[in-house]
Amino acid sequence: MTTVLGCIADDFTGATDLAGLLARSGVRVSLRIGVPEEAPTETAAFEVIALKSRTAPVDEAVAETRAALKWLQAAGAQRFFWKYCSTFDSTAEGNIGPVAEALMSDLGTDQAIYCPAFPENGRSIFMGNLFVGQQPLAESPMKDHPLTPMRDSNLMRLLQPQVTRPVGLADRLTVAQGAEALRGELDQLKAKGVAHVVVDAVANSDLGIIAEACRDMPLMTGGSAVAMPLPALYLADGTLSADAPKAEAPELGAATIVLSGSCSAMTNKQVADYTSRGVPAFQLDPLALAENGPQKALEWLSRQDLDQAPIIYATANPQSVRAAQVKLGVAGAGEIVEATLSACAVAARDKGARRVIVAGGETSGAVTKALGVTQLDIGTEIAPGVPWTFCQSGGHQIALTLKSGNFGTETFFTDAQDKLGAV
Repeated sequence: MTTVLGCIADDFTGATDLAGLLARSGVRVSLRIGVPEEAPTETAAFEVIALKSRTAPVDEAVAETRAALKWLQAAGAQRFFWKYCSTFDSTAEGNIGPVAEALMSDLGTDQAIYCPAFPENGRSIFMGNLFVGQQPLAESPMKDHPLTPMRDSNLMRLLQPQVTRPVGLADRLTVAQGAEALRGELDQLKAKGVAHVVVDAVANSDLGIIAEACRDMPLMTGGSAVAMPLPALYLADGTLSADAPKAEAPELGAATIVLSGSCSAMTNKQVADYTSRGVPAFQLDPLALAENGPQKALEWLSRQDLDQAPIIYATANPQSVRAAQVKLGVAGAGEIVEATLSACAVAARDKGARRVIVAGGETSGAVTKALGVTQLDIGTEIAPGVPWTFCQSGGHQIALTLKSGNFGTETFFTDAQDKLGAV
């Protein structure tokens, strides 16, 4: 089938988030891990390519994203969506802006929108300012993110240093007037040379208006939620036919491993809730890992009954994270943890785990690579933007969920197991 919408995500949890929301439509969604080496065949109506480029050097992120675009164009896609985090995770150099400008250049378009709003998960944009729940972004826990600390809430100020062309705003007052008014505002901004337009959204109804107004743009960018209304619009106008079934959940047994590398505020709560239930738990210490390697964690794992769904985690408070980063460096501390959790994922799979729960975007990327996963079928949602997926790893069929750090409720780890058991 010719691909109707080609999507590129800058990390693995973001890709599953986007794929899960698109899959709500009942239309087949295929998620590829990295840019496929082979030419497109048997593609889905919605193709999502997951990259690990959020914190990569700018040139590397741009090159990888351009390669993904080229593959999606070969699959027949005419419309494209560039997905980044709903908290606009980036630095003054990028990678959101430089990647978007590269995609715009390759697509020959002179305007793109930016809308990371996700009201279901408490992300809203008003007058260009991004809120996490009731807190401005710069006052939320994201201010202490170990890789991309967000110290400004205004998306125009965040984006302008990353791009070479003017940035503007289509505010909530315009969006509330409907799709025609929003299209008119975008046209007026384009006439003034504004290439990058931040669009306000505080409710799901706003997302529907934005999607309707921008559905035919060659490039939309944002969080996953603004893409959620697109399947219904494409189905309504006949661009898309719903002739592909949903992925069916296989019988996989109870053996489970939970791996958490995220240090977000919500993941800290989720780990605390899960460990309070008496499950077997092993906490990783980056400094000890740097000195002694992962062997102690692997030996602990080898003694566990995986039917009890043990957890191995590096989740810690911001003070502990900074202490490790001072000694190991920001990148070094993260890489040590990712390598250890990846080794644990492979060991757990080889020990019989067929259900793998992962928290953290960087961790998810490392784990999927270690497991040799290249394509995922999208299954049932556990929480908004976090689905179960099904894939092949080491000759076994497994269920895999990749959770962005701040997504899900405090009971996410038990919710995930309950949701899969009920399918």
